[in-house]
Amino acid sequence: MTAPGLFLSRLRLSDFRSWQVLDASFDASLICIAGENGAGKTNLLEAISLLAPGRGLRGARMAEFGRQQAGAGLPWAVAGRFETRLGAMDIGTGTDPEGHSERRVYRLDGQAVRSQAMLAERVAAVWITPQMDRLFQEGASGRRRFLDRLVWALEPGHAREVAAHDSAMAERNRLLGEGRADPSWLAGLEDAMARHAVAVAAARRALMLRLNAELVAGRATGAFPAARLEIACPILGALAETPAVAVEDALRLGLAADRRRDAAAGGAARGAHKADLSLIHMPKSISAEFCSTGEQKALLVSVVLAHATLIAEARGFAPLLLLDEVAAHLDPVRREALFAALAGLPAQVFMTGTDLEVFAPLAGLGRLFSAGDGKLIPAG
Repeated sequence: MTAPGLFLSRLRLSDFRSWQVLDASFDASLICIAGENGAGKTNLLEAISLLAPGRGLRGARMAEFGRQQAGAGLPWAVAGRFETRLGAMDIGTGTDPEGHSERRVYRLDGQAVRSQAMLAERVAAVWITPQMDRLFQEGASGRRRFLDRLVWALEPGHAREVAAHDSAMAERNRLLGEGRADPSWLAGLEDAMARHAVAVAAARRALMLRLNAELVAGRATGAFPAARLEIACPILGALAETPAVAVEDALRLGLAADRRRDAAAGGAARGAHKADLSLIHMPKSISAEFCSTGEQKALLVSVVLAHATLIAEARGFAPLLLLDEVAAHLDPVRREALFAALAGLPAQVFMTGTDLEVFAPLAGLGRLFSAGDGKLIPAG
């Protein structure tokens, strides 16, 4: 196994979810955490995910993170020590000490972080959770979030572009809904939407092309089924045939022409939010939505494995992989294939499950822990 370029060696929690206090050290690339339902395993993965940009693997609000006491969430904190090829790095996040309950603060090596983009340059995380079993049955927004998480790991500035697009769109929607917008102000918002939408679509397209090439090569996916990403998006389609500047101009004009319709509909009919992700099961030539739950899980694993290899080569470090209850829901053959693939990845992996025996084959390759009663105890 190649040593990970991003390695979480210490995790500290204070009043985070079910954990009153935790100070855990990790000295292996494969970390397996077992415990009964409700032991706090997923909370640990969520805490790790919050050390990367974004709202974490649950997409939760600030008020949900603090340990509950007397019906209210306590101030909370998560801190991680990372070993990288450039040396050690400390990242912390938690409640704003100035008392802004919905404001989350970050620190990098003890200094305040003004923008999540600073973190995106240094750390990334990708996850698979049981909630993602519904990814291909529910609306497109969940699939876009999964896609954008993959893109952020490759292009750290992508998160900023998505946020800027969504902010301009929300303001335009508000003004149109009020029916009193200044045309010049709307034009400025539509210009911002067009610029950022094209940047977002271009980054998604670049990730799709590079990841599909990695999936075809099959270097990291092992026995998992070959997959192909497809993105349904008018902007992305236009970029394949037209210069970006021309696509921006067309989008800007389209938004201006759509004002009355968008005001009636309560939202924009054009933009980066109109993209949807599909995964194709290549051996069967069918979309993931028509696959069994087990096949869908296998396709997601295939994508995440290939993505880790791609990002490691592109950026010098692979994202942290957070796999919640993934091994337990695979058949024995695929579980063995997963463990073999993970052992060869240049990434640090955190896995959870209810049965420690599931992880027994990894005893000589990683570290096993038991979670329960607010403690994380080395096993074996």
